[in-house]
Amino acid sequence: MIERLDLPEGHYAPWEKTFGRILTPFEEFIHQETAGGIVLIVCTTIALILANSPLAESYGNLLHTQITLSVGNWTLDQTLHHWINDGLMALFFFVIGLEIKREVLVGDLSDVQAATLPILAAIGGMAVPAIFYAAINLGGPTAQGWGIPMATDIAFAVGVLVLLGSRVPKSLLTFLVALAIVDDLGAVAVIALFYTERIFVDALALAGLLLVVLAVFNRAGIRSPLPYFVVAALLWLAMLKSGVHATIAGILVAWTIPSRPKLEPQVFREKIRVLTKRFDALDDGRRSLIHDQHRRAIVQALESGIHKVESPLQRLEHSMHPMVAFFIVPLFALANAGVPIELASLGSTFAQPVTLGIVFGLVAGKLVGIAGVSIVAAKMGFGQLPAGCRSVHMVGVALLAGIGFTMSIFIAELAFRGQADQLVSAKTGILFASLLAGAAGYLWLRKFGETP
Repeated sequence: MIERLDLPEGHYAPWEKTFGRILTPFEEFIHQETAGGIVLIVCTTIALILANSPLAESYGNLLHTQITLSVGNWTLDQTLHHWINDGLMALFFFVIGLEIKREVLVGDLSDVQAATLPILAAIGGMAVPAIFYAAINLGGPTAQGWGIPMATDIAFAVGVLVLLGSRVPKSLLTFLVALAIVDDLGAVAVIALFYTERIFVDALALAGLLLVVLAVFNRAGIRSPLPYFVVAALLWLAMLKSGVHATIAGILVAWTIPSRPKLEPQVFREKIRVLTKRFDALDDGRRSLIHDQHRRAIVQALESGIHKVESPLQRLEHSMHPMVAFFIVPLFALANAGVPIELASLGSTFAQPVTLGIVFGLVAGKLVGIAGVSIVAAKMGFGQLPAGCRSVHMVGVALLAGIGFTMSIFIAELAFRGQADQLVSAKTGILFASLLAGAAGYLWLRKFGETP
């Protein structure tokens, strides 16, 4: 069937998004995080069902399927589980790195006064949960899991807060995002510094050299993503062989992506004005540009100008965030959230120090660390509470920050690699604590969070 080209004016397809709908980058970020959180819940549920069904063995065998890349004598052989955790999650960390860089340059973390409170709250929200966990597991074989309750899952936490709508001040959402981004940076530092078993200096030196190459690209004004991704792939391989977790490559590469556009807005505006005048002058009444090569060339020039007025950092974050939110993180949940649950032994699982440490760390530790530090710091003059917010709002957001999930599971995989029983206990604690913290935070803010 040949598609007709004499299409009517207006929308070419009834289901396309309207061209005139404009979202700020922050609104788009929140929308994608919220929708991604829903997909994440679905995939987590599927993983739990698979792990506790007759398909459990097939599910496990699939995750341990070997996938090999080979070029000549060079071979990289990993299980599907490792390709997801070490490979695809590097892209997750890359987007996290872009978000952190943007926040530091132009977001809430760029203003020292505005950033003080979320930074202090994030530090408290990392330190206190780690202390709670360490106190319960001190001297035991599970002590190395102290980093697990430090993390906050931004997608779930933001998703729950968005559900409350106008019941809470909008500034609370901004505070939570800033806090979670600082939290992500802290989690990355913990992974790099404390969950590296052995360092291979040659591979690490090569990674450092490749990072310098990326920095030179930045300083030389190279804005095409392709050279960065080619070198980034080599950097990932070097990090994989170095002993430092390969996903850290994503954060490092993100910080070398240029944040300055090629065209200044004033120049872009003038080019747009000239091109649109030419576009109008060439209008011959045709409804589709496929018949008009001259106006099609103008549209392509407009597209090129749009790419040049946006920084590579903005473009990559905008284009990659949906893939991470709707594919990579849900796939990570499918591969890692499948915890076998035996009701008969559930009581003994919750009695395990690792499970108790994670639950107390994520729920009570985040509450004390974030709410306590925020309220005390504000009273002492170290920053101020977000506009329209009171102490009760800090309690609610601290509870929501106890939703650890993605990053907590990721750290658990590193802390208890090869220790299947401890890993099951850790994941059980993460799932229960995240559910408890999310429900408690939602109910608390629904009851006490409305601005008078």
